[in-house]
Amino acid sequence: MWLNPEEVLLKNALKLWVTEKSNEFFLLQRRRGHGDTGGKFTGLLVGALDSVLDSNARVTPFRILLQMPGSQVSWTIACGAAVGEMNRHWDWLVQNLLHSLSVFENKEDVASFVKGKVKGLIAEEVRGRQAAQEEEPEKFREALLKFELCFGLPSSEKLVTTYSCCCWKGRVPRQGWLYLSINHMAFYSFLLGKEVKFVIPWAEVTRLERVSTGLMTDMVRVMTRRCQLDFSMFLSLDEAFGVIGQLADIALRRLLDSEGLELDRVLQQSSNITKRVLEEQALRTYVLALFRLPRGERLQEVALCSVWTPHARCHTTGTLFTTDSYLCFASRDEGHCSLLIPLSEVISIEKAESTSLLPNPVIVSVRSKKAFQLIELQDRDSLVDGLTSRLRALQWKHSMFRSKKSLVYYSNTTNFLCHWCYRLIYCKRLWEDHFPEYGRGVHMFRTEKIQKLVAMGIPESLRGELWMTFSDASSELASHPGYYSGLVTESMGQSSLATEEIERDLHRSLPDHPAFQNVKGIAALRRVLTAYAHRNPKIGYCQSMNILASVLLLYTKEEEAFSLLVAVCERMLPDYFNRRVIGAQVDQSVFEELIRDRLPELAEHIPDLSPLSSISLSWFLTLFLSVLPFRSAVCVVDCFFFHGIKAIFQLGLAVLDANATALCASADDSQALMILTGFLDQVKYDEDPSPPTPHPSQSGEEEGRPPVKQHTLITDLIADSYEKFGDLTVRQIEKLRCRHRIQVLQAHEDTTKENALRVVTPDVSLSPENLADVYDLFKTEHFINLYWGDGGTTLALQHHDPGRPYVEQYRVDRVQFKSLYMLLVPWLCGFHTDTVAHRTFTLLDQDRDSLITFREFAGWLDTLYFEELNEKVRLLYRLHIPPALTESEDDPSPLKSPQLSTTRPLHVELPNGEMRDFQEQLKQMLKDLAKEKEKDVEQPVPPMNQREFIQFCKTLYSMFHGNPDENELFQAIATVTSLVLQIGEVGHRSRCSGSEVSSEGGAGDEVEDDHREGSQEDHPVFSTEEDGERKEGTSKSSGSESQSEWAVSYAQILASLLTEQQLVNFFEKPMDLSAKVAEAKVKQYHERAGLLMLQQGTS
Repeated sequence: MWLNPEEVLLKNALKLWVTEKSNEFFLLQRRRGHGDTGGKFTGLLVGALDSVLDSNARVTPFRILLQMPGSQVSWTIACGAAVGEMNRHWDWLVQNLLHSLSVFENKEDVASFVKGKVKGLIAEEVRGRQAAQEEEPEKFREALLKFELCFGLPSSEKLVTTYSCCCWKGRVPRQGWLYLSINHMAFYSFLLGKEVKFVIPWAEVTRLERVSTGLMTDMVRVMTRRCQLDFSMFLSLDEAFGVIGQLADIALRRLLDSEGLELDRVLQQSSNITKRVLEEQALRTYVLALFRLPRGERLQEVALCSVWTPHARCHTTGTLFTTDSYLCFASRDEGHCSLLIPLSEVISIEKAESTSLLPNPVIVSVRSKKAFQLIELQDRDSLVDGLTSRLRALQWKHSMFRSKKSLVYYSNTTNFLCHWCYRLIYCKRLWEDHFPEYGRGVHMFRTEKIQKLVAMGIPESLRGELWMTFSDASSELASHPGYYSGLVTESMGQSSLATEEIERDLHRSLPDHPAFQNVKGIAALRRVLTAYAHRNPKIGYCQSMNILASVLLLYTKEEEAFSLLVAVCERMLPDYFNRRVIGAQVDQSVFEELIRDRLPELAEHIPDLSPLSSISLSWFLTLFLSVLPFRSAVCVVDCFFFHGIKAIFQLGLAVLDANATALCASADDSQALMILTGFLDQVKYDEDPSPPTPHPSQSGEEEGRPPVKQHTLITDLIADSYEKFGDLTVRQIEKLRCRHRIQVLQAHEDTTKENALRVVTPDVSLSPENLADVYDLFKTEHFINLYWGDGGTTLALQHHDPGRPYVEQYRVDRVQFKSLYMLLVPWLCGFHTDTVAHRTFTLLDQDRDSLITFREFAGWLDTLYFEELNEKVRLLYRLHIPPALTESEDDPSPLKSPQLSTTRPLHVELPNGEMRDFQEQLKQMLKDLAKEKEKDVEQPVPPMNQREFIQFCKTLYSMFHGNPDENELFQAIATVTSLVLQIGEVGHRSRCSGSEVSSEGGAGDEVEDDHREGSQEDHPVFSTEEDGERKEGTSKSSGSESQSEWAVSYAQILASLLTEQQLVNFFEKPMDLSAKVAEAKVKQYHERAGLLMLQQGTS
């Protein structure tokens, strides 16, 4: 298949490739070990490595390179697994391109031409493949064509699916088509001669809801920052609502937090997204959450089947999910029966003889000398082949680690356990009776019975083992022996912000527990936290991790505690411990909706649930460890490892339900906090002999409150949570997370915008409304480049980093700035506009990183629209001297820059016809300038040479073109140009003859007069000496040469401009930024899309 060209620095690195065909510009290469018959060791080794590597790391056996003669850099333009396909690609290149390349003289032109052709081929393939993937290819191809014609977006804006529906405007429905693409949702309707269409970027969507109104019972409501849109009459509303939520969620995660919220590799490339891919990803997300699998696992096969369950003595019907490293089975009713088998535990997968009673059976044998029987598999052969292939690859990988041994730093963890906790013999016997029937280890059957046992509390002697089993940390630990000890060795002794925070929190972790009142326990905790921070620098260390790690160390060995911490932070609580705890905030938003749905009376009395969610945040972050008595909280952790985050949602709802009456009667947030805190303090474990803490709501009968019992058993509270809220499913939680993540991310964006405006507002004169609109335009331009860029975007722009200062989170490069320049600049310069925009970007890019921040952009606009005349002229002046203007800059204008001089009389004609000497007139103008409002004194700008002044005049002429007062402005600038040239000529002559004049006495009287009034060289109007060295790009010369160079200063040019009232009126004329911004909002998308389509068409 054709590939987007990628650079290859070494065409034959490590001799891994063999060239099959070659010519001047192209190479067809084969991977060693593929097709070799000689049996050479190198080929065998390469072939073996390629066969066992993970499929993401495998290299296709054939590739085609684009090479430039004499260059060490090549580009991969095609790859494939079949030699026939590669030969067809090769023949196409030879027949269609090879002869055309000989006419190019420049190597860069050859590379650009070939890359453009390859990208065109890819676009055609993608369009055809996308249509073929749909259930009705011809219908989808027709919809794709309508989408492109109706909305005019670039071809890279990939359409995902369409739905027929009604869009409501008030009480009026408009029947039409809803188009869902990777970056936008668009609607088109043409009814009774009236056309209605709009495009909404997913980045603008703030909330998605399913609502019912008086007119329609079920509608999809899409809310943005500017409008609210209602859609109804879907043939499949559930499907449409799910796809809309998925696309919005994926787009926001990709655009707003690509570092913190890692997307699946398939979704990172937006061109891969199709409706089928979305369905697969939704199912994959559900499976990962249901079985708490590593987030890197990919879903391979899904098959309906039945599994023999010995405890029930029958086959249980359900669904088999296979991933890279696991076999997972879930019954039809979620939670009724599930089974998790890591491939690392599997010995063999065999097909048995099919019978009428046992159709298509498969036997899976595991290391514990047990076997699982699966029947009624429809596509048994392909399923077994895929599983066997992955099993062999996994076994080979694990064999590479068997020689490594784990170094245990602290394994006598039984000393951590407090023996004052007497276990019930009955509870332990129940577990001992359970294991023989349901299995022991990670592949035990997980049924409703084991759920009841977990709710009763796991015996301390089994707690560590079962935590490792339920989280599957045991198989991860067995697969990577020595991994933890290696991390400890690498991380100890290193200093970072994470290690400093760890040291600060070590002694705050369960300070009352004996295990952490000695050096040994503190050292173990330090090693676990430091090793994890070293393993995952993106998370590093977050508060509450110390509490969690402390509890894990109490019941497991040190290495096991580390594996459990990895499982919790990276699999069971995804995105909880990143920089902005997005995952925890999302779950708080989900929790609020569950309160409204499951506890409607409480939600009715407390319309604003944000105080309750702020209280419950610690429940989720610490798994109730920070709010419940220790022994009660450990029982919650038991349920968490068995049921995942579902257990925390259920328990949180049960706590609120138990206190609903008191919370409804509470007067304020502080009283609600006291009620919940007091209730949780008195939740005790069965055997806990400590006295209860009075409940805050028990304040006396005189207040009319019902008496409450003195304490609540944690086992009763957990049982109550399962009884009342046990119907909450993982699938429901994942759907809610998808929708509420949109709200949380957009809330963070609103905060970012508010703070950016707060920082910039004191520095500019823009109104708050205009500044907010300019921020939106600036941010939209950044997004447009991510939507439809050509892939050449810098890494800084591809990834939005929320950790940067608010005004620097969104930046634009030169191309994006030019687009904004065309939309917002008050004075366009015709064909010269692009050149002026280029110089403006260079001037604003003060740190030379080829990016401009919002602060810099807003300051530039403020100067153009609200600063006084002298500041506007100063800006124009600086655009025509280094660094904005360089010696090497190509001048696209047909006008040249000849060396000009004049010997015309130096005088100024006043409006009344009187002629005045220009020196007197300029001195008067300077006095008038001095009387103006004083401002902060800026550093003086260097003088302008003749070439730069000609460029300055050229810009002024182009600015006035098309102005109603064009003729008068041209006459005025001609007068000013002549005047400034005369000034420069005088200064030039005076410096050239200065030394001779000073040595002669013939002009004594004139010189004395000059000195009495101030010499021309000393007066700022005539001074041309630089206050500092010129920027890079100007040539250095000797002292005599620099003195004789023609030059004028900013003050001279400003004073000359002030002599012409037409020019003064032009620069002082008030300009309406609001109208310009409103126009830019309408034009930004279409102009940028049109420009990009033009660029793609010429590539």
